[in-house]
Amino acid sequence: MDLVRIQNVVISVSQKLGLTSLARGLHETGATIFSTGGTRRTLLDAGIPAVEVAEYTGFPEMLDGRVKTLHPKVHGGILARRDLAEHMRAIEAHQIRPFDMVVVNLYPFEQTVARADCTFAKAIENIDIGGPSMIRSAAKNHDAVTVVTDPSQYAGVLEELQQHGGTSIATRRRLALEAFRLTAHYDRVIATYFANQATGDKFPQELALSFHRKLVLRYGENPHQQAAFYAEPSIHGPSLATARQLHGKELSYNNLLDLESALVLALEFDEPAAVVVKHNNPCGVASHEQLSRAFLRAYEGDPVSAFGCVMALNRTVDEASAAAITEPGRFIEAIIAPSFSEAALKLLTTRPTWKANVRLIEFGELQNGSTVTGWEYRGVRGGLLVQTFDSGPDPQSEWKVMTRREPTSAELDDLRFAWRVVKHVRSNAIVLAKDRMIIGVGAGQMNRVESVAIATRKAGEKSHGSVLGGDAFFPFRDGPDLAAAAGVTAIIQPGGSKRDEDSIRSCDEHGLAMIFTGRRHFRH
Repeated sequence: MDLVRIQNVVISVSQKLGLTSLARGLHETGATIFSTGGTRRTLLDAGIPAVEVAEYTGFPEMLDGRVKTLHPKVHGGILARRDLAEHMRAIEAHQIRPFDMVVVNLYPFEQTVARADCTFAKAIENIDIGGPSMIRSAAKNHDAVTVVTDPSQYAGVLEELQQHGGTSIATRRRLALEAFRLTAHYDRVIATYFANQATGDKFPQELALSFHRKLVLRYGENPHQQAAFYAEPSIHGPSLATARQLHGKELSYNNLLDLESALVLALEFDEPAAVVVKHNNPCGVASHEQLSRAFLRAYEGDPVSAFGCVMALNRTVDEASAAAITEPGRFIEAIIAPSFSEAALKLLTTRPTWKANVRLIEFGELQNGSTVTGWEYRGVRGGLLVQTFDSGPDPQSEWKVMTRREPTSAELDDLRFAWRVVKHVRSNAIVLAKDRMIIGVGAGQMNRVESVAIATRKAGEKSHGSVLGGDAFFPFRDGPDLAAAAGVTAIIQPGGSKRDEDSIRSCDEHGLAMIFTGRRHFRH
């Protein structure tokens, strides 16, 4: 069976996005719509006729809506094989209509349990039973039934109906695949929640992951490697998984890695900020009341390394920022931001050299107070390392001044800035900051004193009057000694070394202030 015309449709959705447009289109093709509860009320309010499922089945909704569509007159109409005469005789004998389309999306269990105020009782009530049953029935019988499970599918289905008068077997098979993926993911989320509730263990004994392919990439880290980008289906908030590319060549594997590093660092700041990343390390970061100034200061942090970088900004890119970005002599591979003004887009996509090279990606509006939740994954051969994200602000109430001299208010402001940045730099990580701007970075070295040497060498004369942030303790006093010789006036680090007294003594001898945070930020 190839083309299937749509005559009878069951619609029962918790998410009403796009519902009326789909239902109106189905009604205009002559389909009869059967619906329940809030879905039916939404359709009737929009002037779209819909038959109440309880009226059709002759059995009322009951148990506070737990039982609505779990009825032979619904599932018989979905599951009946049109190519078997005995099936068709059976549903005719019981006055069961054959349903050609099922439109269902599920109770928002995953979103419900993610909320801090979610109780166990509330979680239980958000486990959908009738929805997955109808979805699986329709997907199993996709030879005759079109199953629609997400608003993103509505427009394509309607277009096919309007152009061809029905859905093709290729479409129904693709939608069935997506339906089974949905119910499999839904059950995994519920099982994980129950495991956590039963054992108190944040990490389940078995970890079944579900990702959908977003991009097939030209190649991986190197041209001889193949690669693709997969996204979590339920991801929310600013991320590469939900971002949209507005302009430029396709993104590469390395572009995506660098954009991720830039984005998560830019999201650390409440004030306007710009982040310049090269080879997965920030080489320039700055914040300023004006976004264009933040960009200029970030780029000036290390203009040599910034050539060919990727960049993240945490505000809409305006015309002044775009003009600064596109000044002659600069080359930026990709820019990610919440959005781009029309004037900024025009500059970035029409200026010579820029229009052919720069990739522009928007991630949408920032969410106040949002923090990264879920898990961070890293593959090893034969396994997977899983941890929570190193996100959220550190409790400054736990910070301690360890030296005789307290930091000045200006130094403390820069120390906070440096501490936000250093956790995004590869260990052993050292950053120098001055006036909310990174002026030198030492990253990925096998010893900490070498990172100090690199950071101070990059900063040069600008290191005088700067502050230093380190992602972990100094095992010897040689790091603070070298920083003091370069003109650093204050240090922030976790502390915790057996030789902490040596570092404190060094700072006291040189007149430096030093804060211990009590929290390490390795990034291997």
